[in-house]
Amino acid sequence: MFKLNEIKELIKLVDQTSIHELEIENEGTRLAIRKPGKTEIVQVQSAAAPVTHVTAAPAAVQIQPSADSAAAQSTGEVAPRAQEANANLHKIVSPMVGTFYRSSSPEKAPYVNVGDKVSDKTTVCIIEAMKLMNELEAEVKGEIVEILVENGQLVEYGQPLFLVKPE
Repeated sequence: MFKLNEIKELIKLVDQTSIHELEIENEGTRLAIRKPGKTEIVQVQSAAAPVTHVTAAPAAVQIQPSADSAAAQSTGEVAPRAQEANANLHKIVSPMVGTFYRSSSPEKAPYVNVGDKVSDKTTVCIIEAMKLMNELEAEVKGEIVEILVENGQLVEYGQPLFLVKPE
């Protein structure tokens, strides 16, 4: 059985190379990663076992431009000022590919909202990956400034989820 962190690392490596397909078989478990415009992961244990299938966009896609490229592309002063303001904010990023949930169930209130104060141990969301619910903590003490993804949205490894103004 492949571990989640091993699969994430393999996805990252495939996305950073010109390899379009990778198949690995180990002790009756087969892992296939294909990259025809999107990364596809298929993990099969045996003929009788269920199949886990996750589809996601390549992790190599950059979500946020760097400060240098944003400044070079901007024609006015608004973009550099916005970039400067965001430079002081902490980004809480997704540690894995999965589905983003703001609360533990549809009936419950979200863990955090814009304007909420958080500590480094405050749970801010859940990332569901391979039917496992993974609670994500804030990592810093501060105030939630912006929530960058929608409830139920598929998120990538390293994708920014929240912006926090550190204290």
